[in-house]
Amino acid sequence: MQEQHAFPFLREILLFLALAGILIPLLQRLRINQVLGFLAVGALLGPFGLGRMAQDVHLLGLLTFPNNANVAMLAELGVLFLMFMIGLELSAARLWAMRRWVFGTGSAQVLLCAALIGGATYALIDRRLDTALVLGLVLSLSSTAVVMQLLAESQRTASRVGQAAFAVLMLQDLAVVPILILVKALGKGGAGADTNVALIALLAMAKAAGAIAVIYLIGGKVVHPLFRAFARHRQPDVFMALILLSTFGIAALSHLAGLSMALGALIAGVLLAETEFKHEVELMVEPFKGLLMGLFFMTVGMGMDPLQIVQAPLWLACAVLGLVLLKGVVIAPLLRLGGLPWGRALEGGLLLGQGGEFAFIVIGDAIAAQLLDGALGARVMLAVGLSLFITPLLARIGHAIGERSAAHAHAEQAHRDDNELEQARGRVIIAGFGRVGQQLAKLLAAQNIPYVAFENDAKMVSRLHADGVPVYFGNAARPELLRRVHADEAPAIVLTMDHPPSALQAVRGIRREFPHVQLYARSRDEKHARALKQAGANVVVPETLEASLQLSAFVLEGMGLDERVVDDIVDRERDQFAAALDDARTRERDERDV
Repeated sequence: MQEQHAFPFLREILLFLALAGILIPLLQRLRINQVLGFLAVGALLGPFGLGRMAQDVHLLGLLTFPNNANVAMLAELGVLFLMFMIGLELSAARLWAMRRWVFGTGSAQVLLCAALIGGATYALIDRRLDTALVLGLVLSLSSTAVVMQLLAESQRTASRVGQAAFAVLMLQDLAVVPILILVKALGKGGAGADTNVALIALLAMAKAAGAIAVIYLIGGKVVHPLFRAFARHRQPDVFMALILLSTFGIAALSHLAGLSMALGALIAGVLLAETEFKHEVELMVEPFKGLLMGLFFMTVGMGMDPLQIVQAPLWLACAVLGLVLLKGVVIAPLLRLGGLPWGRALEGGLLLGQGGEFAFIVIGDAIAAQLLDGALGARVMLAVGLSLFITPLLARIGHAIGERSAAHAHAEQAHRDDNELEQARGRVIIAGFGRVGQQLAKLLAAQNIPYVAFENDAKMVSRLHADGVPVYFGNAARPELLRRVHADEAPAIVLTMDHPPSALQAVRGIRREFPHVQLYARSRDEKHARALKQAGANVVVPETLEASLQLSAFVLEGMGLDERVVDDIVDRERDQFAAALDDARTRERDERDV
């Protein structure tokens, strides 16, 4: 008992570590989202789950968390480090690179969703302006942790939907700052003071903005030199100590300024994101990232009362479906306006339709500040938790819609391409549209010489075709594709592809099907050039030869030779190489004949 008193949270810490050690690899093996796994375990073993029976069953007392207050400290740590890790992602360079999506689409999403959800709350649930304002703002946010993990698991983080979702989530993470400030200010201003909400909010924002600016400036003046001075030798223990000092130190400054510690942890992350130590910090925190997030979401799950599903099933079902549908209806058109096709926009709307993890933090603060009734807050948190649980299903439905829409659009595009290709007569055909092919196309277009190009990179084709460039997806080595563009009537076929075996295969196929067309080819080196010439190419240009001739020309001119003399020397070298290729081809043909 004395040891228990000296370290009152020892049992809870040991139980959490044991659960994390089992859960993390188990969830990875079963391919279950870790966030949802920790939420479910927290709800199951928390005071509203099996913890209810801990007093009656001794064994359950050892394996559950019957008292939520005992894990409150652990939850606070989880919140601080969650905010710190989010701050690391919010570098100014990253925000600026995606500014149109972040500040345009993201801002519109938060404001529109907050207005609609707040209005619905005021009309249907609680006719208090401060309650409607808090719930509208906090429910407009989505779950960064769940969405980004789902995108990473399906390898869609770099897709257009993934990038758009990430940009919107970045703005939502930034929006947490004013929301936290607003809740604290409204709590001080007095619950239910509807007429003063706007004034209180404006004054709070102004004071908080000044406090944040001071903390940011002081932190920047201290943190960066501190890391430079003591982290020079990259000692892991020193580096970790500096990370913890920065996080807790700036969190303490924020608390002293009358702001939340979570906001200070976010500022600490942002400060380190602007330094050259960002990636080193991420590497140091990475081993603890899953553990700390698991800690946060497990404690969140402990605050969810599953019995309320039985007590108010219709209310919860309407709340969850209403939240998802309302946010989806707002987000999908905004993503469409941002440039995504309708199918992908609907996918993004379903992906971002759930509530976010910050709802648990903000609603807890709102209940403590008496801005929100405790029973209503508990139901809203349960509705947010349930929306997180159905997010994988919504993501799969959205992805299916997006894929089906993309397949339909691809089929329509292919049909249009077929019609366009049927009309492509008498054009130069470029096979391969990399840097060499694009340079050739630029020169042909400048001389008003029509061309048609083929490329195997679908993303490049989609982007260039949308800009009106006559480039199509396909392999020009396929005879049926060349027949569709009437290759027998083409003034020339130019192979610019970089892969030697593919170029050789294309020359052989083209020469076999179209023996009289002029065929130009780019080769990697002289050996490759001889192979292409023997396969039937009329003219072969080796990259290495041209580069060496150009370099030689510059050197000779630098040595004082006349430009015309240098041109004659270079032309003579080209002619000698071309003659050597022709001789090699003739010998090869003679040997076959013999």
